[in-house]
Amino acid sequence: MENQTSATEFILLGFALPWELRFFSFAILLAIYLVTLFGNAVIVVLSQLEAGLRTPMYFFLSNFSLLEMCYTSVTVPRLLSDFQHGCRAISFHACITQMYFFFFFGSTEFFLLATMAYDRYLAICHPLHYPVLMNSQACARLALGSWVSGFLTPILPTAFISQLPFSGPNQINHFFCDTGPLLKLSTGDTQVAAILVFLVSVVVVLSSFLLTLTSYTLIVSTICCIPSATGRRKAFSTCASHLTVVTIFYGTVMFMYIRPGSSQASDMDKVVSVFYAIIIPLLNPIIYTLRNRDFKRAMVKALRTQCRVYKATALTTELSCPTKRAVQGSVQGCDGVD
Repeated sequence: MENQTSATEFILLGFALPWELRFFSFAILLAIYLVTLFGNAVIVVLSQLEAGLRTPMYFFLSNFSLLEMCYTSVTVPRLLSDFQHGCRAISFHACITQMYFFFFFGSTEFFLLATMAYDRYLAICHPLHYPVLMNSQACARLALGSWVSGFLTPILPTAFISQLPFSGPNQINHFFCDTGPLLKLSTGDTQVAAILVFLVSVVVVLSSFLLTLTSYTLIVSTICCIPSATGRRKAFSTCASHLTVVTIFYGTVMFMYIRPGSSQASDMDKVVSVFYAIIIPLLNPIIYTLRNRDFKRAMVKALRTQCRVYKATALTTELSCPTKRAVQGSVQGCDGVD
């Protein structure tokens, strides 16, 4: 297809806020972004440092946290810049690039959520074979497969949209370059591109959702067969955090991309997009850390270790200071001796 694009840049309308609220919105958004990065980075670091967290579940969780850091970084820095400077222009190529990476990381998140559900299924339904079925090589292949699948998923829709002509209005009714607002601005025939985006969304979302749903159906049936109430509670607690994230993320994304008329941009879409693009990455580390005893113990252990190191360093510095001063005094006292 010949590229007939005449627009060199777009204008992201974002949120129509009074000037007085821009600084407040900027401060709130910056705080959310920093907490999101810090919380997910803590999960990644502790999963690598603590021996008790070197299990398949925390391996996938560290991948998921790294993904969330990338996912929220696609849209939030740009939105922060718009709030601060008020310049909402974005070049055509930057817009297409942002759209691609947003759906790259979003698709990878679906595949990783399905992989984490499969991991919990093996751990609960096949505990004796779990160490063999989910060894380090299997974990690496599943994680790599999720990232590669997410990388390949948006290539075809992005290629189609990038070849559409945009010779009319260039104002995008969104705070980032999404497929629906872009298709609405095109002056060409967008039917093929819209159908392709819809089919890819359906395949990615529903396939991962069905795998996740099947895994948890088998998990619940297995948990119900556990005779003791304590055993059932313990088995379900290992899945509660993941199930909470799955419910929130799938619900908002299905509303955005699989409902009828999802290619038509609206102000409600911007509000929902804030929820799954900004708020959910913030909630994920909170949900996983507050509901997980192993992770809380590992965090307390790491903090205590850092405190002991800090105290030992401070004590060493304090003890070395008098010795250093005594040596300096001796040297100064010997300066006048022939």
